[in-house]
Amino acid sequence: MSNPPVQENKMGYVPVNRLLISMSVPMMLSMLVQALYNVVDSVFVSYIGEDALTAVSLAFPVQTLMIAISVGTSVGVNALLSKNLGEKNHQAANRAAENALFLALIGTIVFIVFGIFCVRPFFAAQTKDARIVEFGSSYLSIICVFCVGLFFQVMLDKLLISTGRTLYTMYTQGLGAITNIVLDPLFIFGIGPFPKMGVAGAAVATVIGQIAAMLLSIYFNLRKNHEIHLDLKRFVPHLETIKRIYAVGIPSILMTSVSSVMVLAMNAILMGFSSTATAVFGVYFKLQSFVFMPVFGLNNGMVPIISYNYGARKKKRVKDTARYASYYAMSIMLIGTLIFQFVPDVLLNFFNASPDMLRIGSVALRVISFSFVMAGFSIVASSVFQALGHGMSSLIISVARQLGVLVPVAYLLSLTGNLHLVWWAFPIAEVVSLVMSVVVMQRVYQKEINHLPDEETA
Repeated sequence: MSNPPVQENKMGYVPVNRLLISMSVPMMLSMLVQALYNVVDSVFVSYIGEDALTAVSLAFPVQTLMIAISVGTSVGVNALLSKNLGEKNHQAANRAAENALFLALIGTIVFIVFGIFCVRPFFAAQTKDARIVEFGSSYLSIICVFCVGLFFQVMLDKLLISTGRTLYTMYTQGLGAITNIVLDPLFIFGIGPFPKMGVAGAAVATVIGQIAAMLLSIYFNLRKNHEIHLDLKRFVPHLETIKRIYAVGIPSILMTSVSSVMVLAMNAILMGFSSTATAVFGVYFKLQSFVFMPVFGLNNGMVPIISYNYGARKKKRVKDTARYASYYAMSIMLIGTLIFQFVPDVLLNFFNASPDMLRIGSVALRVISFSFVMAGFSIVASSVFQALGHGMSSLIISVARQLGVLVPVAYLLSLTGNLHLVWWAFPIAEVVSLVMSVVVMQRVYQKEINHLPDEETA
């Protein structure tokens, strides 16, 4: 292979498979660590009691919404910034980065207000159990009021990813996760000089970890990310840049927000059976993050490669990136399916599972995991759509799957009075998503990729 031009970003010339692995593996590892500390949070909380675990499960939709807004906005930033770099438009890339931090600040302010005024009514609307309301309110109010670490760490990490510096995000997320894991038992159970805070202690450990990760990401962006130059002293919001960010970002936000609405609806359906069923659903979401998070990490490595090469009009590199990502995602999901099928009881016992939780949860994990391999392809397809500026297609598929199919099917199955049948709504919804993803992928390929010039090398 000939030496690349001096100014060429590695996303334009390194062999695709090697590039995808080098950019994705650090993100996959960091997201596995992220999944670990989410799970550890619930593991420790489960030893306070099942009510505490249910409270954290009921808080999950708001946390999902926070992640939706932060990650969705950063996806728009990632796609725009990478495309600008592919086009060698460094001024536009810098402007995108500056506006990204402004949008992170807006998101932070919104959830601080929610944390102060809306948390307790949110829980009271879901359950009349005063103990669950108290646990949930103390936990979620801290998560929201101190969300600055979450919003800025996500955005700053995306700036690193956009320029191909994914290794540094492994360090930032690793620091946040390790900090949280270490502090969780100290604050929850009051070990040594630390106060015994119960469920609130889990929230304190989480926000401290997020802020630590944010500070390290600030350092890496200032010292290591030389392709982006921030001039915040003279910053003025740039409306056109914000509109271009949200052209991709809003569909991504809405797509993840749909998941938040879905969880709220599923919690309502499952509470009709028992609080244990709701706790099982919450545990499932924690456990499935070990399977889904690596795929999301793979996507985070894939999106800037596709966006860059699309901007540089390199057809074969775009196609090969999507193809390799699909193979890897479906392989990861297959491993997850096998684990959920053969050792569900082992997984549930990490959460101090009662006999009733084991009975309900074993069936739930086995049935839902039938959808994993299909989900692997659909997740990659969705990110390809976003990278090519078709975020609305991702949104339509997500809404159809989660609100148009999953929730109605789950509700109809719940009318049978058989809780075990409710879990089959997940595989049914994923079949619909797979069919839609294949159809849209063919359309997007014809519109965006097919006309690009052919290349002989990748």
